[in-house]
Amino acid sequence: MFDKATMRLQVDPLILSALREDISGEDVSTNSVMPEASLGEADLICKQDGVICGLQVFARTFTLLDETMEVICFKQDGDRVKNGEKIAIVRGDIRVILSGERTALNYLQRMSGIAGYTAEVVELLEGTGIRLLDTRKTTPNNRIFEKYAVRQGGGGNHRYNLSDGVLLKDNHIGAAGGVRQAVEGARRYAPFVRKIEVEVETMEMVREAVDAGADIIMLDNMTPEQIAEASALIGGRAKIEVSGNITRENIAKLRGLGVDYVSSGALTHSAKIMDISLKNLRVLADTEETKE
Repeated sequence: MFDKATMRLQVDPLILSALREDISGEDVSTNSVMPEASLGEADLICKQDGVICGLQVFARTFTLLDETMEVICFKQDGDRVKNGEKIAIVRGDIRVILSGERTALNYLQRMSGIAGYTAEVVELLEGTGIRLLDTRKTTPNNRIFEKYAVRQGGGGNHRYNLSDGVLLKDNHIGAAGGVRQAVEGARRYAPFVRKIEVEVETMEMVREAVDAGADIIMLDNMTPEQIAEASALIGGRAKIEVSGNITRENIAKLRGLGVDYVSSGALTHSAKIMDISLKNLRVLADTEETKE
């Protein structure tokens, strides 16, 4: 879960921005059929098997519109869910339920889709010792949600942003004049607590990265044969990460090649949303008994 400080400082402004995008003036449809407040509730129903993620964000969307709203959850983020399962009830002003529904579901469906896809890929690496990581290939202004979803699916987060770590890619190396120069520059400039990771594409670059003392060497778009050769060349002198078009369909080829980490942009940019609906809206008598 997001802690209170993270919710207030990082999450709430993003949800409010999404709500403003969807309600620029008023919810004309809802106000047309429901001019006055009326107590009601609706069921959150899963329409496919998967991993649920984003329930806190889902609930917060409604309480930002009206702090008296209640969201009663029967599952927690990271739990497996089944098609047809009721995972929560939303209770409160029907107008708020109707106005917040789409934004709340957009977050929940997207985050659950990422968590479910990540869990499937993690299972394919079971027993290998390889750690599955995400990338910065995230939806603008949704990184905090998408990287959280990766963790709930059993994956790990690579650096969160450009301030979070040193990763010298091909264009950094080109700008510096070579692998050695890039690593030396990073050693001089970056805080000593930072590990230095270098992206390489050839065996010659692997040798240069090892000789320069890189902490992590990322093998980019290499074949299994090249990965095995690079692993032997590195010989434990640096951690090995593999990246480049890694998906659920081809990740099994990395088993047994001496890889420590696999980073996959597909976890966040290619996961399909999970099919979840808010159904069975019903009016309740506006009494304290309805909250029991």
